[in-house]
Amino acid sequence: MKEDYHKWYSPTLSKEIEMLVFGHAGYPLVLFPTTMGRFFECKNMKLIESAKWFLEEGLVQIYCPDSINELSWYDKGIHPADRVKNHIWYDKFIMDEVVNPICHERGIQKVAIAGVSFGGYHAANFAFKHPERVSHMFSLSGSFDIKSFLDGYYDDNVFYNNPVDFLPGSNHPDLWNMKIILGTSDWDICLEANQILAKILTEKNIPFWFDERKWAEHDWPIWREMFPHYLSKI
Repeated sequence: MKEDYHKWYSPTLSKEIEMLVFGHAGYPLVLFPTTMGRFFECKNMKLIESAKWFLEEGLVQIYCPDSINELSWYDKGIHPADRVKNHIWYDKFIMDEVVNPICHERGIQKVAIAGVSFGGYHAANFAFKHPERVSHMFSLSGSFDIKSFLDGYYDDNVFYNNPVDFLPGSNHPDLWNMKIILGTSDWDICLEANQILAKILTEKNIPFWFDERKWAEHDWPIWREMFPHYLSKI
């Protein structure tokens, strides 16, 4: 299974960024880590290992960029408005320095996006904000409302980075072409969050698969089961 390490100075974020890329060919998928996870988390927790067959067969290529959650949603030392603004810079980084270069190199218009736990928020937020660039969105036990991170603060930047707020009013036609999977489980601490997002998608008649697994908690074992199953849908 091919693995490449990348490190570069991000002009968008004004800091060094690291990323692992797995696989030698296949459909590109950008995978976000959990709450404070780094670019190597999905490898260390054997989520990448669960996708080994797809990677070795050249069916998918998985990009694992760093997160900056410690500088945005989880930075309690800065004003909530600045937490959101730092996330907006991260969103721009993912678009300009990860997704757009992939699309340019491959001569394609869209990539798949996925994330586990808080990475599920990143996947959904990016996909629903930029459906013209996302063909598939897989959330594994994601949560999609970030208002609890902002100490009661709210502005337009919060609105447009909070999927449960902006998605109901979005009518981008590519939303109806996206392949969406909401993965959760009956013991998942994010079950209700997935039910809420599912209700929004249902009300908009946006097709999706609500995959609620049984007898599983919010943790890596169920995500390692989900991930290869979802990859088979690409």
